[in-house]
Amino acid sequence: MQVKVKYFALLREAVGCDEEIVEVAGDAPLVSDVRAACCALDARHAEAFSRVRRIRAAVDGVMAPESAPVAGAAEVAFFPPVTGG
Repeated sequence: MQVKVKYFALLREAVGCDEEIVEVAGDAPLVSDVRAACCALDARHAEAFSRVRRIRAAVDGVMAPESAPVAGAAEVAFFPPVTGG
């Protein structure tokens, strides 16, 4: 399944883009699966997710835990706990 992923703050700077479409395996992917798919894209993404210690997620604009389902979601966003303009 394809998922639109948005990155904010330090993650956006580290991966070099603010959003992209990521292919996620499985019929019922979770936020954790999206994160793993992002990390598997390349070394830059893997480093970004490992460098930023606490990463929060939102599914369609609603804060979500790693165990939240994303099937049918329009987007998943990842960001550090504190973001700026």
